Amino acid sequence: MKINGRTIGPDQPPYVIAELSANHNGDIGQAFAIMEAAKAVGADAIKIQTYRPDTITLDHDGPEFTIKGGLWDGQRLYDLYEWAHTPWDWHAALFEKARDLGITLFSSPFDHTAVDLLESLGAPAYKIASFELVDLPLIRRVAQTGKPMIMSTGMADDTEIAEALEAARSAGANDIVLLHCVSGYPAPASDYNLATIPDMIARFGVMTGLSDHTLDNTAAIASVALGVVAIEKHVTLDRNGGGPDDSFSLEPSELAQLVTGARTAWEAVGRVDYGLKSSEQGNAQFRRSLYVVQDIPAGGTLTPDNLKSIRPGFGLAPKHYDKVLGRKAKQPIARGTALRFDLID
Repeated sequence: MKINGRTIGPDQPPYVIAELSANHNGDIGQAFAIMEAAKAVGADAIKIQTYRPDTITLDHDGPEFTIKGGLWDGQRLYDLYEWAHTPWDWHAALFEKARDLGITLFSSPFDHTAVDLLESLGAPAYKIASFELVDLPLIRRVAQTGKPMIMSTGMADDTEIAEALEAARSAGANDIVLLHCVSGYPAPASDYNLATIPDMIARFGVMTGLSDHTLDNTAAIASVALGVVAIEKHVTLDRNGGGPDDSFSLEPSELAQLVTGARTAWEAVGRVDYGLKSSEQGNAQFRRSLYVVQDIPAGGTLTPDNLKSIRPGFGLAPKHYDKVLGRKAKQPIARGTALRFDLID
């Protein structure tokens, strides 16, 4: 599949998505700076989130609407989303900034009105957030745009993932990437069970990536060897900035390491190849081969005393050792001669 002309697939380096999320901390200038930093280090895309507090929850004081435990303990949902949301009147400027920078921008919509806004701005793709994977009407609305869809699977079991895929496909989505995800903020690497990735690829028949909430790049880079085609990480200018998501986000230098590491890992995975590699060409001569280690007269017999497997590698391969023992020299063979079949009977 393609997003803004960039092919996403196993034959391409992983598509690196810098999740801006709430790390603008209410300052569009900071949002622009994060976008600039992501572009500078080679990320493929910026992702934002499109909601207002009233489109995602209720302004309510009840205990069900108050977070208990974790990073945002004690906060009302409405207040958290008021703090964290990306104002809708910023969206046009953010898309314009992305075009100026030459980096792709897309978003996670959280209701139908968000999809309408993003469609009006020409969003090239959509992300379904993990918490919204069970919102099948939203998934169908996004699928109806015909744009590529990236769907995170945090907290979803295999049945819920299958239901989300069916909703997307039935509404017209053809280009889908699932992101294996753990919706912990942050999430320990031990929770990620990256072995799930090849199972997802086989089980659901779609390309798979990773939405990574661990605190470093180890899990993300390791996932490349398991077949991911996309990696998403939260990005901030300063992990100590005090915003809702800053504490579990990458700083620009770490994002640069992710971009480089993921692409190096992809190159290292490569393809099945048992042939001699370019970097090995000059070293083949240092493999073992059969050499005459004592002068042998014409008609003399090859024995363990005068024939050895040694370096360098210009003689017969050592696998021929037993075959040539006992054979006669056609001519005198000097010590230090690489053995060839044309020298013996």
